[in-house]
Amino acid sequence: MLPDTPSVSQLSQVISQAAAPAFLLGALAAFIAVLISRLNRIIDRSIYLNQISDQDQARCRLKADLPRLARRATMINRAIFWSIIGSISISIVIVVGFVSAFFHIQHERGVAILFIVSVVAFIVSLVDFAREVRIALSELDHYG
Repeated sequence: MLPDTPSVSQLSQVISQAAAPAFLLGALAAFIAVLISRLNRIIDRSIYLNQISDQDQARCRLKADLPRLARRATMINRAIFWSIIGSISISIVIVVGFVSAFFHIQHERGVAILFIVSVVAFIVSLVDFAREVRIALSELDHYG
């Protein structure tokens, strides 16, 4: 048997509590878009460098950049992974808030843990992103 539906005031409270996680979810979505854009640029550059013939002595030296691009792609891939983990956990926070209001369940500890997981995943993602940017800026591209 289903419990009584939540009152308008309960739903209003849950919606107001879901606002902060929703903003974090929006920030994570925008951050993932930035990461994917950077990954696409790295992949495009790698494809371009791989198409250079070994007989082309003038441009063959540019292939020395491939290992660095592979490291950058790995870091961006990890950053995307952790951003998605953060997005999933923050989405679960929002769902748990509404489900717990519907079933009149205490949810504070679970929501707090999920929120911490989400923020930690976001921090790990930011660290990977910072490492990738550092590699991108510290070792000059061999454009020619």
